[in-house]
Amino acid sequence: MTMGDETPVTSLILPILIRPILSQLERRDVSASQTLRSALSKAESAYPGLTYDLVVGIMRRGDITVNMNEGILRLQGAVSDTDIVEYRLNRSEDAFQELNKKSAALKKILSRIPDEITDRKTFLETIKEIASAIKKLLDAVNEVNGFIPGTTGKQALEQRKREFVKYSKRFSNTLKEYFKEGQANAVFVSALYLIHQTNMIIATVKNKCE
Repeated sequence: MTMGDETPVTSLILPILIRPILSQLERRDVSASQTLRSALSKAESAYPGLTYDLVVGIMRRGDITVNMNEGILRLQGAVSDTDIVEYRLNRSEDAFQELNKKSAALKKILSRIPDEITDRKTFLETIKEIASAIKKLLDAVNEVNGFIPGTTGKQALEQRKREFVKYSKRFSNTLKEYFKEGQANAVFVSALYLIHQTNMIIATVKNKCE
């Protein structure tokens, strides 16, 4: 995901929308579910955004109009641990498990935004929760950094942390604009960027430590 991309939703379709559907299919046909999961994961890895194009193509054929940013943000709250295997750390040490918890907590709070954004009092309280969750996540990243082997690995995680901080500040600025202009979709997109950056932190730690 680069700064030039219009929205981070393309990277979140597979883990948030497609994988939970495949998990439901798995209860009926394990083999079919695993085959589809593997095929889609490989295809998405080779051609990032492919699953997004697939979903959008189906919606167009059915003449269905949905705010994808709002929908994916809502669905994030229902994603289970089994559907986000690449964004969950398997190391048993407290620091890694704490990072898992803080990552999940932030994404859960962000997923509430579409339901709460129109209630100013509730939304302001949610914003405070998000700010606290961001700080706790950064603290957890700092704890895990001590386990990262080698200078290169530590630098990679520090870079991810800087990116996360940058998008956190952007989220804050987007909220200020929202209270002036009332553009909710901009808040949804900014929240999805934060979710994506959170996932990238976990993926970086996973790559360097597992």
